[in-house]
Amino acid sequence: MKKSDDDLRPEYKRVVLGKGVRGKYAARYSKGTNLVLLEDEMAEVFPTSEAVNEALSGLVRRARKKTVTS
Repeated sequence: MKKSDDDLRPEYKRVVLGKGVRGKYAARYSKGTNLVLLEDEMAEVFPTSEAVNEALSGLVRRARKKTVTS
């Protein structure tokens, strides 16, 4: 099986896809990312990453406070 120079599927047209930008997301990728999959029930309560981080930060503060006072 010989691989052709143009390995796009016939339904995709290079003109429609536009010009690609090399390294467009390289800086973002190099920072690193942690992805967590939430259960549907949790995603309803915490719809954004900010909401999740705020809730977890509060929990950590409370846990640390309890540990210090114990």
